[in-house]
Amino acid sequence: MVGFGVVALLGDFVYEGARSVVGPYLATLGASAAVVGVVTGAGEAVALVLRLASGPLSDRTRRPWPITIAGYAITMVAVPLLAATQLLWQAVLAVVGERFGKAVRSPAKATMLAAASAGIGRGRAFSIQEALDQIGAVAGPLLVAGMVALSGYRLGFAVLAVPGAVALVVLALLRRAVPRPEAYESGPARPASSAGGAASRWRFSRRFWGYGAFTALTMLGYATFAVLAFHLQVRHVLPSYQIPIVYAVAMGVDALAALGSGWVYDRIGLRGLIVLPVLAAVVPVLSFSTSAGLVWLGAVVWGAAMGIHESTMKAAVADLVPADRRGTGYGLFTTVYGLAWLAGSAVIGVLYGVSVGAVIVFVVVVQAVALAAFLPLVLRQR
Repeated sequence: MVGFGVVALLGDFVYEGARSVVGPYLATLGASAAVVGVVTGAGEAVALVLRLASGPLSDRTRRPWPITIAGYAITMVAVPLLAATQLLWQAVLAVVGERFGKAVRSPAKATMLAAASAGIGRGRAFSIQEALDQIGAVAGPLLVAGMVALSGYRLGFAVLAVPGAVALVVLALLRRAVPRPEAYESGPARPASSAGGAASRWRFSRRFWGYGAFTALTMLGYATFAVLAFHLQVRHVLPSYQIPIVYAVAMGVDALAALGSGWVYDRIGLRGLIVLPVLAAVVPVLSFSTSAGLVWLGAVVWGAAMGIHESTMKAAVADLVPADRRGTGYGLFTTVYGLAWLAGSAVIGVLYGVSVGAVIVFVVVVQAVALAAFLPLVLRQR
């Protein structure tokens, strides 16, 4: 469990460090708010939707380690390449490439983590993982902030090659030490689904699909940080070097929120997620302000919502799908998640070009609908 956390820490150091300044960096290459919204939303969609293929691949091959290592390698190469980009389209390819690496590795990694966490509780395990992630997600943006202040965005991206290389070394050592994480899960191993059972492999409970609908709605009204950072850059709300520090603060709150929501989930289940639409609805009111104080507060709220998204929502999936189809289940769940985030980011980016008020109205209405969709899940649980 700790080994997975160390790899996740180093991985987040790299790609969260880069993501903390992607929005402002794209702006320096001529991107508009709509372009930043579409590009970063597309990146998240790639990271999530392509798991629809990588998840079943992990289930079929029963070889999660090679898939996980390949995904990390793609990310660790794509991020430093941002330092060499000169044109907008080159930067876009690197941004999407980094997210593609996450798509490759995530279902296989989540499947191994779910098996290894069987004895301590899903919520606790995924929240600990997220908390360790966020140590790197805080350190990475802080390092990038220093490099941006010293020499600009390119040095900020280039220096991330070092923790990326270390992450790959640690990952290789971890595979050698724990070749079969599934052995930690009690009970007899379940056979892989046969080719003839392809249709049943995609069949999940109504509760799972209801949970997916709630997830899609709440992500539809949730802006990527790149769009928020774009606002800070073009409106000159904060100096450029402070933007990654804002992101670091959000990631620190993310870690604390993940631990808290994981503890709550293990005790009351899905009911603990009822705060998520409320937090998401508050974000644009604060984060698209021109007041520095409200922007910092918005980072805290955005980070809290993100911590719940990245830990407890994933933990719930492990409990809603059969153990032998978790890779496929995560692939389906994250496809819904990613497509909704892509659509929402694009809409928020376009509406930002109209007015901040339009963004606020859109987000509040969508989160109200998400809350309405969530209530049947709570009633069924009772």
